[in-house]
Amino acid sequence: MRLRLRPYLHSIDFDIIKNWITDERTHALWCAGRFPYPLEYDSFRQSLDDMAMRNGDAPFTATDDDGKPIGFFCLSVDCASEEAMLKFVVIDSNRRGERYGRMMITQILRYAFLLSEVKAVILNVFSVNEAARHCYLRAGFQVRSETPDAFQFKDESWGRCNMIKTRRGE
Repeated sequence: MRLRLRPYLHSIDFDIIKNWITDERTHALWCAGRFPYPLEYDSFRQSLDDMAMRNGDAPFTATDDDGKPIGFFCLSVDCASEEAMLKFVVIDSNRRGERYGRMMITQILRYAFLLSEVKAVILNVFSVNEAARHCYLRAGFQVRSETPDAFQFKDESWGRCNMIKTRRGE
């Protein structure tokens, strides 16, 4: 069982990825309302293009041995701070529990540290998203800060956890 990363291909990947976001709460956990729910082809493409222009976000797709998409994320590199920001991480809900999340995070870190030559990868995750937090902690991320009540979803108030993984020796 292997996992590969490749650039996100909107015309091929969108219809697959949008089906992983099955309800409004899952959508909010994934993107904090950055994209309209439900995901729509043109608006998602435009949002990704805008983020690429503004922040240098690059969208990627993770695929299994057969080339089938099983994950998605965006990564932006800040050359001045030598940090990469990991955003919008999602795994096919039908493939969760098969170690693909951990494998994808490992590949992302390898890409960021070896190819992008950053000193650290940072991310934000909602405190209520315990499965994602656990995955990041197992991958070696450490909590830098926590902000209570950072996001409102309907009658819920979610805290935000900022996490960092530094390159070995940094």
